[in-house]
Amino acid sequence: MKTEMIIVNKVSQIFKVPEERNKFTALHDVSFQVPAGQFVSLIGPSGCGKSTLLRAIAGLDKPSHGTIENNAKTLAMVFQNFALFPWLTVLDNVAFGLKMSGVSKEERKNRAMVHINDVGLTGFENKHPHELSGGMRQRVGIARALTVSPDLLLMDEPFSSLDEFTAEKLRADLARLWEKYKMTVLMVTHLVTEAVELSDTVVIMSARPGTVKKTVHITLPRPRAKRSQEYYDLVDQITAEIDH
Repeated sequence: MKTEMIIVNKVSQIFKVPEERNKFTALHDVSFQVPAGQFVSLIGPSGCGKSTLLRAIAGLDKPSHGTIENNAKTLAMVFQNFALFPWLTVLDNVAFGLKMSGVSKEERKNRAMVHINDVGLTGFENKHPHELSGGMRQRVGIARALTVSPDLLLMDEPFSSLDEFTAEKLRADLARLWEKYKMTVLMVTHLVTEAVELSDTVVIMSARPGTVKKTVHITLPRPRAKRSQEYYDLVDQITAEIDH
């Protein structure tokens, strides 16, 4: 097994402006690595290209320059807006990836129910998304991602549309599930406290055009003591890097 799940090497992303001859550079010369099994967060000012970079890592977009080596056998994504099928039940949403892979109905139900239970939604498997709260919908998204047994989980600001109480519970659940399943996680976030709470490594990006400004390794024991001086010091350190 390779020790690096993702290797981003001198990646730039340049977009043409519609109906104009101008171009703008979203990413410039971005390089960093994500070790297998680690939880890594990308953080930086709004518009610095974090989500653009995540899409390129997922293979949804091709970078203008540079290379991305993604060594995942199976990857899954969790989106900010949940991205659920409103006409499908919780069970069918969670099992959707397995259905597309040709897994039998009985097996995909069994596997989906394991992860529905993982996220605390047992008893809701026959509900539809409109019958669920925002936090519950994101739990469905996480269960759907886990059901395909990813060795790489990509997350694009997964809790930013939720109230803080719900987000805090989901962060704790995500930390528990990451430790349970040992997958590599790369998460885009705009919250420094979230990055420090969850991550082994925080990759700090500059304002657009986004590039890697600094990488901070976090060695605080888990679960993180969020009222400790060490925690506050790291939050202050990363915040200062983003603000300057």
